[in-house]
Amino acid sequence: MHSLPIEEIDGDEVEIVVAAEQAGGRLDAVLAKAHAALSRSRLKDLILTGAVAIDGQIASEPKYRVRAGETITLIAPPPDDAEPQGEAIPLDILYEDDQLIVINKPVGMVVHPAPGSPSGTLVNALIFHCGTSLQGIGGVKRPGIVHRLDRDTSGVMVAAKTETAHKHLSAQFADHGRTGPLHRAYIAFVWGTTETGKGTIEAPLGRDQNNRLKQTVRKDGREAITHYAVAARFGGDGWDITRIQCQLETGRTHQIRVHMAYIGHPLVSDIVYASGYATKINRLPPEVAAPIVALGRQALHAAELGFEHPATGQEMLFEAPLPPDLQTLQDALEEFDKAFAR
Repeated sequence: MHSLPIEEIDGDEVEIVVAAEQAGGRLDAVLAKAHAALSRSRLKDLILTGAVAIDGQIASEPKYRVRAGETITLIAPPPDDAEPQGEAIPLDILYEDDQLIVINKPVGMVVHPAPGSPSGTLVNALIFHCGTSLQGIGGVKRPGIVHRLDRDTSGVMVAAKTETAHKHLSAQFADHGRTGPLHRAYIAFVWGTTETGKGTIEAPLGRDQNNRLKQTVRKDGREAITHYAVAARFGGDGWDITRIQCQLETGRTHQIRVHMAYIGHPLVSDIVYASGYATKINRLPPEVAAPIVALGRQALHAAELGFEHPATGQEMLFEAPLPPDLQTLQDALEEFDKAFAR
């Protein structure tokens, strides 16, 4: 039996001789267990397109029950070129190997091409940068995006280069660190002073029925859990800003932004979920107001990302420093605090 992962053999034959204990199993299930690199749905597609044979005869039925002693042959075709085109966009790369790449996503970069953002995305940049090292996800030469950050949220992201890495990382993100090493920590600046130094927000989220671009807390929404801890408090006459660290137990769209607004502490400069707080800027001293006005986006940064390497099993942790705009805000708050204390 060929020992290489399917997505790395580029058209070579892979043969499996059905063992006695495998007899009676579905063809797609037997292949999935023998080659964990490919998902069962991907193997089903390969079977349906004639890429699998049993004892030399094309087997086009995924649910075929295999028999002991049969020889299953699979030819995994080279992955197709990706539909998004690669673009020479600079990337801040924190780590890279043949399985994955970790980057510090800048503010303003969309992760995936979509209507309104057909190019200039992280996917376009990764296709260009990774080139031939992209082994293919689902038969296409594209990076495997296993999580996302909003356009205007900066910070650490990981993308898979191979089917093996994509499957492994996707499982970790689906588990949300409940039983594994996945770790995600965000830094946020929020309005007001939280009642406690740390807490947990457990409130289901779903699409806002009055605005499809927004999420909201809904009884019929999907489970959403955010843990937060206060890192620093700042304030003066008539205003307070708190720097918090958030850890996600789930990964819903806009989760931190909605949850913090829900408990009365929306993110600074969040034009979607903190529009009613815009007048608070008028109460700030000029040296603090200026960096907030300059932000033009929610004060949120994905600071830490930890996970288990899909090939080596090593636990890895990556950190991204505050981007210049949030560092400027942090410096202004600290300087004001020192002056106010005097």
